Amino acid sequence: MRFFSADNPVWRFVRKIGYLWILNILWVLTSIPVITIGASTTALFYACMKLQNDEGYPTANYFRSFRENFKQATIIWLIYAAVGALLLYGLIFWNLMDGTSLRAGHAFAIAILIPYGLSLLYVFAIQAKFVNTVKDTIHYALILPIKHFGWTLQMVILVGVVIYLNLTTIVWTNFITLTVGIGWIAYLLSIYFMRVFDRYIPKAVETDSAEGTKEFNWEGAAKEPEEH
Repeated sequence: MRFFSADNPVWRFVRKIGYLWILNILWVLTSIPVITIGASTTALFYACMKLQNDEGYPTANYFRSFRENFKQATIIWLIYAAVGALLLYGLIFWNLMDGTSLRAGHAFAIAILIPYGLSLLYVFAIQAKFVNTVKDTIHYALILPIKHFGWTLQMVILVGVVIYLNLTTIVWTNFITLTVGIGWIAYLLSIYFMRVFDRYIPKAVETDSAEGTKEFNWEGAAKEPEEH
């Protein structure tokens, strides 16, 4: 019967739910060492973007991206972790001040915190999709959120709501987010990322190579990636 066909939309949706649950668990497990969060987040976005077009097997895509992007994604993660720690220290420091110094310190911290947060939203998805140096990946992560501010704002609202609910509601919200929510959030964000990234991949070379990534090019003339 057609209802029991593997291509039935209902079963495809159910299968996708299962895949996202598995990817969620993989992300949690591979993020436990903390230093691997960059590689695991890159792998999660890669697998979710592949899942958008039903390309390959999600678990195989996840581990391939985790392995191939481990070194560069870890370097990026350590850079962002260090900058985040400095920003946190700055906010704590300026909270101990008063008067004009307090206002000036907060304004300076926020001026850095906003582009930092927006680029953090993009950077691992860019790492997952394109072949670039660490410097260029961070550079694009700083520019794309502003260049596509409409979609960025929607992503910020999505992530902001999730963070707010996890900070203000009861424990079961944290449990749901940790067990299934992260996979779904990454999948929803990947919808936006695909729309943004497709603008920089010309239709003539849209099909991915073996690695599934391309060199980012502002003019849209993406080149086939080298092994990485």
